[in-house]
Amino acid sequence: MEETTMEGGGDHNREMEVAPALIAVHPTHHSVAVAVGSDLRVFDLQTGNPISLLDDSSEPLHRDSIRAIRYGAMGKLLVTAGDDKLVKIWNTDAWRCISTVSSEKRVSAVAISNDGLFVCFADKFGVVWVVDLDGFHENQALASKKAAPILAHYCSIITSLEFSPDERFIISADRDFKIRVTLFPKKPLDGAHEIQSFCLGHSEYVSCLAFVCASDYPEAFLVSGSGDSTVRLWDITSGSLLDTCDVGAEAGFLESNGKADEYGPAITDLCTIPISSLVAVAIQGLSGVVLLSCNLADKALSVSKVISIKGEAFMPTSLGTSSSAELLWMVTGVSNLQGFDSTSLARVRAISGFSKTNPDSGELDSIVLEDRDIPGGIQLLEKLQGSGSIAEEVFLAAAETVKTAMHNLLIKKQYSVEKREFRKRGRNDRKTKH
Repeated sequence: MEETTMEGGGDHNREMEVAPALIAVHPTHHSVAVAVGSDLRVFDLQTGNPISLLDDSSEPLHRDSIRAIRYGAMGKLLVTAGDDKLVKIWNTDAWRCISTVSSEKRVSAVAISNDGLFVCFADKFGVVWVVDLDGFHENQALASKKAAPILAHYCSIITSLEFSPDERFIISADRDFKIRVTLFPKKPLDGAHEIQSFCLGHSEYVSCLAFVCASDYPEAFLVSGSGDSTVRLWDITSGSLLDTCDVGAEAGFLESNGKADEYGPAITDLCTIPISSLVAVAIQGLSGVVLLSCNLADKALSVSKVISIKGEAFMPTSLGTSSSAELLWMVTGVSNLQGFDSTSLARVRAISGFSKTNPDSGELDSIVLEDRDIPGGIQLLEKLQGSGSIAEEVFLAAAETVKTAMHNLLIKKQYSVEKREFRKRGRNDRKTKH
């Protein structure tokens, strides 16, 4: 890998960083939340109205890009976190921030235990922290909460966190190709010291995790997406790799914008469809999603369908669905896009029909909804996307910007001996002598 030019100033590079738009869906489809840059936008699907968020602090909701957004399994909590080193916990009944937790480093991933008692978040130094929500009341702010370290990867950015459906394990993935399965202890504030397994096999950073569940297989199986363009199926108890699907090749997507992709199309995000054994996969450069079929009996993954979004450059940066899987929600967008008037771009689309099968072809009768057919319609889009129309070339530029930013952040850089010495001299975290 070629070396990049030596960095001049860290502050300048921080200002140029971009963040992809993120989407999260309430588990019972009550609301949809989108984060783009430091903006957090929520729409109430029950009342058909945008939601105003309440935060008793005098500061903005977030001062820097939001990097993680997650509803709890019961839908009572929403957690947001990011580059401002703040983890905000929202009560979704009153839509009030009930607690703001400070992180030592920028936050890269969050997870909420299925019982809603613990929030975990990971930072870019490789540490996973836990916050105890004991004493949570729906209409009352929590007392000042502090996070306790629970586990750590070795100085590697943690890209994704998940609790297993039975809450026995917390799964963490990082940029060094590792997936770690850790027993979640009864007293997590004392740390999680027992590792169940490592799931090893990816050849690039692991970008996303999700669980595939079925009534016949209560233990569930883990699926992971990666910068190596594959989705892999795992038995987390043993750490065994059950199957690998090269999504880019299987979907016939080997090139981006008409030219060969130097690094291969990375998996941007994936989302399991609860009412089926399907996994929706977003790939860099693909305008649409790939649906994978997960055969749990045979422990195999295969491409079921490629759903293309025609007529616009829509390359999803994040996916979400509810437990009923009425719709697959998608967002594309980016913050801090240089050279354009709008610095925070977002476009929301939805796909329906996961429970319907075309009798002629035997395939799912999934369709991409028109804007007017999306729940909440134009009012929802105005809230989640922001006002004003955005030209197609802007979203093409945004997709390339996200791709470059993801590569620069997660692909490990190789340095010569001379450059390593140069970087050491410029470090600002050396201990001072007294």
